[in-house]
Amino acid sequence: MELDRARRRALLKLAAGIGMSAALRLAHAQSSAKQGVRTVQGDMRINGKPAEAGSLVRPGDAIVLGDGAAATFVVGQDAFLMRGDSRAELIGSGLLVTAVQLVTGKLLGVFGSGGERRLVTATASIGIRGTGAYIEAEPKRTYFCLCYGTAEVAATMGGARESYSTRHHESPRFIYADGRTRAIVPASVANHTDSELILLESLVGRSPPQSFMDSPVRY
Repeated sequence: MELDRARRRALLKLAAGIGMSAALRLAHAQSSAKQGVRTVQGDMRINGKPAEAGSLVRPGDAIVLGDGAAATFVVGQDAFLMRGDSRAELIGSGLLVTAVQLVTGKLLGVFGSGGERRLVTATASIGIRGTGAYIEAEPKRTYFCLCYGTAEVAATMGGARESYSTRHHESPRFIYADGRTRAIVPASVANHTDSELILLESLVGRSPPQSFMDSPVRY
């Protein structure tokens, strides 16, 4: 117990040093809670019903956040930060999320070990392993950052495909569905931070890979 508290204090100190939002400070403080919604600001609905801290989230649920809202939640060994104007549908069984369909909006996730998971949008289907990942879904474009881990990225139009691994946000991508010749193109790191990833991992008793933590660059 004392070792666990010391580990959390160390994670908090590191995250604070690279810029941690007030909402995620609260998420860390509430990390003794296990499954479900950890923090929520603004309007969050699960299967159409209002949600609050402590509400359970399970595979099969549809999660919607209103304008300006933000929430963190845990399902099994996966943890998520979802931003406002977003809708996501979780696919799987029991406590195992096998796929996330991001209909619209912005989602950061860290995933436990096991088989391949899949992130799906209108323009992309992405298989991931051992991963922290950030994704934004628009009707004709997806932004995807493989923060660490391995991914196979496929565009839903034209058959473009890429497989790669990263240690620290090296290869963000835009995936388009507007008929252009190059449907998968390089992008820049945007709208998510190292501190958010560190704190999401802490909610499920982990920290990011050492290669990520050792990076001299911080986002």
